Amino acid sequence: MRYMTSEEIREAFLKFFEKKGHKILPSASLIPDDPQLLFTVAGMVPFKPIFWGKVEPVYTRVATCQKCLRTVDIENVGKTPRHHTFFEMLGNFSFGDYFKEEAIEWAWEFLTQVLGVPEEKLWVSVYEEDEEAFRIWNEKIGLPERKILKMSKEDNFWGPAGPTGPCGPDTEIFYDTGYSKGCPEGEECTPANSEGRFVEIWNLVFTEYYQDEEGKLHPLPRKNIDTGAGLERFCAMMQGVYSNFDTDLFQPIINRIEELTGVGYKTDEEKDVSIRVIADHIRAITFLISEGVFPSNEGRGYVLRRIIRRAMRHGILLGMSEPFLYRIVDAVVEKMGKVYPEIVRGEGMVKEVLSAEENRFLKTLEQGMKVFDEIVEKKGKIDSEDAFKLYDTYGLPLELTLEIAREKGVEVDVKEFNKYMEEQQRKSRAAMGDVEFARRYEYLEELPKDFRTEFTGYEKLEDEGEVVLIARDDETVEEASEGTVEVVFSRTPFYAEKGGQVSDTGTVKWRDGKALVEYVFEASEGVIVHRIKILDGTLRRGQKVILRVDKKRREATMRNHTATHLLHAALKKVLGDHVRQAGSLVAPDRLRFDFTHFKGLSSAEIEQVEDLVNEWIMEAIPVEVRYTSYEEAVKSGVVALFTEKYGDVVRVVEVPGVSKELCGGTHVKNTGQIGLFKIISEESVSSGVRRIEAVTGFSALELLRNQKKLIDQLKEILGAREDELTNRVLSLREKVKELEKKLSQGRISEEKIAMKQLEDGARVFYAVFEDVEAKHLGGIADNVLKKEGEGIVILFSKFENKVFLVVKVSENLLDRYDASSIARNIAKELGGSGGGRKNFAQAGGRHPEKIRGVLERLEEFLR
Repeated sequence: MRYMTSEEIREAFLKFFEKKGHKILPSASLIPDDPQLLFTVAGMVPFKPIFWGKVEPVYTRVATCQKCLRTVDIENVGKTPRHHTFFEMLGNFSFGDYFKEEAIEWAWEFLTQVLGVPEEKLWVSVYEEDEEAFRIWNEKIGLPERKILKMSKEDNFWGPAGPTGPCGPDTEIFYDTGYSKGCPEGEECTPANSEGRFVEIWNLVFTEYYQDEEGKLHPLPRKNIDTGAGLERFCAMMQGVYSNFDTDLFQPIINRIEELTGVGYKTDEEKDVSIRVIADHIRAITFLISEGVFPSNEGRGYVLRRIIRRAMRHGILLGMSEPFLYRIVDAVVEKMGKVYPEIVRGEGMVKEVLSAEENRFLKTLEQGMKVFDEIVEKKGKIDSEDAFKLYDTYGLPLELTLEIAREKGVEVDVKEFNKYMEEQQRKSRAAMGDVEFARRYEYLEELPKDFRTEFTGYEKLEDEGEVVLIARDDETVEEASEGTVEVVFSRTPFYAEKGGQVSDTGTVKWRDGKALVEYVFEASEGVIVHRIKILDGTLRRGQKVILRVDKKRREATMRNHTATHLLHAALKKVLGDHVRQAGSLVAPDRLRFDFTHFKGLSSAEIEQVEDLVNEWIMEAIPVEVRYTSYEEAVKSGVVALFTEKYGDVVRVVEVPGVSKELCGGTHVKNTGQIGLFKIISEESVSSGVRRIEAVTGFSALELLRNQKKLIDQLKEILGAREDELTNRVLSLREKVKELEKKLSQGRISEEKIAMKQLEDGARVFYAVFEDVEAKHLGGIADNVLKKEGEGIVILFSKFENKVFLVVKVSENLLDRYDASSIARNIAKELGGSGGGRKNFAQAGGRHPEKIRGVLERLEEFLR
């Protein structure tokens, strides 16, 4: 076999199958259009709808090199030669075209004739009930029976990728590395009886079935082929190495890690594990961030944060005490950027996001590790409550706590961890007023099982309906007078709160009565409940009523909802395709839009976004709404949210040439009806997630009027013209600063600075102040040394039940005293931490009552 680079193997595979009539498609995103999956975990994921039989294939033969990400075996990454988080999967697919015979013959041809792998090095396994595959290998290919292993369903049946989906028997091809044997004495080594010698290099899946929610198998309308060959394993095979980490895919990255850490690879097994973990994880990190996934505490962002923190933990084991991962990104981009240009485009963003996350984690890790050790010293183990505290308070993911515990031989009991997690989430929802979901609405069980409220609010703001059910205090009643009740009508024009859009309000009228509609929600699928306050008359079951939506409120909400779609499109255009919706609120008075982005927007970027949205508004583009299948919508390029559930028929809201989204909300007829769009704030919500609040229509007009009133008031108070306001305020601010400084110095000059002579002749000046802000202590220390000429100055300030201190050492004493060490020593005693330079350091603590003890033993802390 000749040596082949990873680039040569990729190209050879795709060209081979192109000659066999396959369409070569680029790799799909790591973020799939599949609500069952967080990431693309296999080469077949982008084609799941085709395998399901829900979408007709454009091409019946396809070949790809698909980027994939899995974390199910993350604890094994670095410890074995072949476990990875990010990897590339070569695959050829047939959608109702060829089947087992061609798939097997072509795999064998590629391996033996194109790559030149010796036949004696190859073994295969088949599903024990798949006689057809066995016969093809034995009779067509000519493999002897002893080299075709019949295995159970557990070993040779693939899928589905998720709880439901396409699946089927498979046949696996193994390569004999010859590296280790470990087979029973006197027996021939095979993939079934040896450990680590045979490597599975290719899996050919014969997708014949669909697995439903109950785990039952159903024949698919057509038979398909789905194969997966790990590029990393092919590289190891063709480059004559046992470990994937010794291939050209990883060596440039490992070389960079060696440079940064000063630790040589293959010098110490424990350190080698850490180097391999970092080499693997930095690839996953680079690709995830370049696709717009940012570190957070949930979903994909949580997985990314976990990978980053695990890599950093191994960096610390190699002696790294500062951010370093972002400096390895270059090596990944240099090696893989030609194949995946998205990481070249996103390189700057990846480094910036990664550097910020590393700095954030380092600040919490030291504190978390200290608490970890304190818990172990006290209890001898880590229990569920401790693990949750380390996660919730100190930012240590559960997986990292478990890993640290394993390294230290500490027992961990985390059976109740999820209980604490759920309780925290429940409290969070309650704090946000999200109490609707805590109720079960048992009274709805009285409705017929197939009952659905007919929603007419897309076309009408007024309609007639019949009272189907009335409930007061969670119990059904036949009639109600006065007070608040919950009512289900046969039909309604009222929009129920969902998808970020608030509910409509309005009125309900009948012959002898009237009620206000205060809130509308969907209590179960298709059942709309109205919370109403009866003002007059008696409402009875079966009664006909007129339901009327508050027109002004609905129209204002519609303006904001359509503007939200325009804002989403503008953000993608200005910031990049990594922008994804992370939440929204559409109310009549404002809109709020959360989105993934790694840093705050500049003033120029905010103006660009505003300008784009307002341009589209002024063009008065018609807003089109249509209904189609989910698959067709996605194929047409519609934006679908991962967090939303979609049925077979979906509603597409499109602003032609601007935006196309799946959405059940209410919208204006054309963009011109929105009026003016104005951003009022842009801020961080969490790491990697930003939030914009904006107003439209009459709310925008009100904002402008309020700002005009404010300017007029300032003009009057300051006695200045509008164009003079900024300079007048700046001038006043400088005067305030001067007065504050004089006041501070005046108070401090009255304090007595104590002095103590040390045995070596050095003098220590010290003092304790009350309510002096930390920022002033450095200036006082400077004044003391100016006055005294030389010495060590240690100043404390008790401020808001905390203590701050500064340490300053004159130049002539730096050979004997280190301000940073002194500050750390004292801070430890005061229950805090600190540090700085040799001549100046700062610290803080939680125990101001211990200052007296520090002063009594001052010389001890100076050593």
